[in-house]
Amino acid sequence: MIIRPATAGDAAAVAAIWNPIIDDSAATFTNLRKTPEGLQADIAARGPAFLVAEDAGLVLGFATFFQFRSGPGYAKTLEHTVILGPAARGRGVGRALMEALMTEARGQGAHCLFAGVSGENQAGIDFHAALGFREMARLPEVGFKFGRWMDLVLMQKFL
Repeated sequence: MIIRPATAGDAAAVAAIWNPIIDDSAATFTNLRKTPEGLQADIAARGPAFLVAEDAGLVLGFATFFQFRSGPGYAKTLEHTVILGPAARGRGVGRALMEALMTEARGQGAHCLFAGVSGENQAGIDFHAALGFREMARLPEVGFKFGRWMDLVLMQKFL
């Protein structure tokens, strides 16, 4: 397995991994599917801040970061997304992606990294805790999906 910067050619594979999470899980609050064209734009805009894990030519998952909030005061505070396809789970792929992503963030001068995790995604909370993220806030009923309100857990790691 290799971790590498995503390219425009990875956009369809990333969409194929992300869209079932959007459609079928509470791990993300959005119901708007990702398109290859939109992902190509994100990959181009984020450059080395958009990584994929690849094994034998197959994209297994991805991780990316972006500024936590707009404005110059937040320039060194980042938020990230990490999503794995079913074949990658439990194999250390997520940890490898996150280690590479944190290295890239440090290299870009980031001070800290945030994870916004659905309160219904205990596996995501546990995953981030194992990487040294600490729960900083639990925002009750700020996400709405599948006809119900969900909590958002904000987790932070200083780099």
